[in-house]
Amino acid sequence: MDFDLFVIGGGSAGVRCGRIAAGHGARVGVAEDRFWGGTCVNIGCVPKKFLVMAAEYGSTVEDARGFGWGASPGAHDWSALIAAKDKEISRLNAIYRRLLDQAGAKIFDARAKFIDAHTLDVGGERVTAERIVIATGGYPTGLSIPGAENAIISDDAFYLPEMPKRVAIIGGGYIGVEFAGIFAGLGAETHLIYRQPLPLRGFDEDMRTGLAEALTANGIVLHPDVVPTSISLTETGKCIALSDSTMLDVDLVFFATGRAANTKGLGLEAAGVKLGEKGEVLVDERFATSVPHIFALGDVTDRLNLTPVATAEGHALADTLFGNRPRGVNLNNVPTAVFSIPPIATVGLTEAEAAKNGKVKIFVSKFTPMRHNLTGRVRKTVMKLVVDEATDKVLGAHILGEDAPEMMQGIAVAITAGATKADFDRTIGIHPTAAEEFVTLRTQTRVAGPGIGPV
Repeated sequence: MDFDLFVIGGGSAGVRCGRIAAGHGARVGVAEDRFWGGTCVNIGCVPKKFLVMAAEYGSTVEDARGFGWGASPGAHDWSALIAAKDKEISRLNAIYRRLLDQAGAKIFDARAKFIDAHTLDVGGERVTAERIVIATGGYPTGLSIPGAENAIISDDAFYLPEMPKRVAIIGGGYIGVEFAGIFAGLGAETHLIYRQPLPLRGFDEDMRTGLAEALTANGIVLHPDVVPTSISLTETGKCIALSDSTMLDVDLVFFATGRAANTKGLGLEAAGVKLGEKGEVLVDERFATSVPHIFALGDVTDRLNLTPVATAEGHALADTLFGNRPRGVNLNNVPTAVFSIPPIATVGLTEAEAAKNGKVKIFVSKFTPMRHNLTGRVRKTVMKLVVDEATDKVLGAHILGEDAPEMMQGIAVAITAGATKADFDRTIGIHPTAAEEFVTLRTQTRVAGPGIGPV
């Protein structure tokens, strides 16, 4: 064989797997036909957070007046922001390539396609590999409604030539609420349209309720319990029709309606790799597909689509195959964040999930962050612990509020280690911080469980 391991996809999972495998002495090839670093680095987490930061600066300048600064935001330069973002992304692209090159992997700037279970066509070159990894990630999807061609998807949002003045975002998931915060923070009239009563389906109910209140406080117009029915062009922009008969005139319509596994055109049928109902690659606990020497990692498996999970999977597989250190990745208690304004961070079970398994004690605190007692900004922080009544073990922690992701990383360590509520209670807080609220939650809010709630 030409390679001990060939990786299709140069994103977080693929680069980590290829780099570690090469470090273990394997002959490795990695193919990427779009951009190194994958979605996260180029059209996902990293540039999105830059845009969120940009949106937050305007309100930060306004808030400074509450502390005696004579400041005003002034005009925002969208093109300058995009140029600065692009420069940093180019730097990160180069780092990903360099990591593979320094590890000794062979880099292919090409699309790879299966010819058979051990043979690939890589940009017209025929290569063979003992083991093959599929790490091609996912892609954003839109809706099949009349006029859908007049909308953009998240990939497009990072390259808009100018900042729109009126925006309609369709979808109440993390992409939708994050971009709603971005556009509203940069001064656009922003509408968020979703078919659920609250945004962020699957998240804890208190976080969802708190976020809806925060989005409204930020000036975002919410349209819950509706779906778009059509998009049409007008003399001044676009008109989007909703199922409740509302008609919205906007400059930009943004589909934030989900993602799908990127498996098209890979020739998986030639290799005998089986897919799930949504087109995702099916894998076992060892990341193996239906063909034992072909593996899949990251978003293409559509299990827990987070960059650190993909990276961890890539490292674990390389160690297992070539490092004499067989191991997997535990997908329980994986912390995550939504970079809305303000952000949400969470680890472990929601109240509803925990209550299905037995009685749980719920502790909730809602308060105005210290700074906003001076700024006057209408903003609340919500903190929540879900505790097993029988064992006192903390099953879940949830935060809505400024710096929530930074706080949650440490909380996640405690919960992964099996901390109890008593462990939280005997920990001394850092004062004055919002984080200390987690170790001073003494008053139980309610009990939930089978036949009881959650309320």
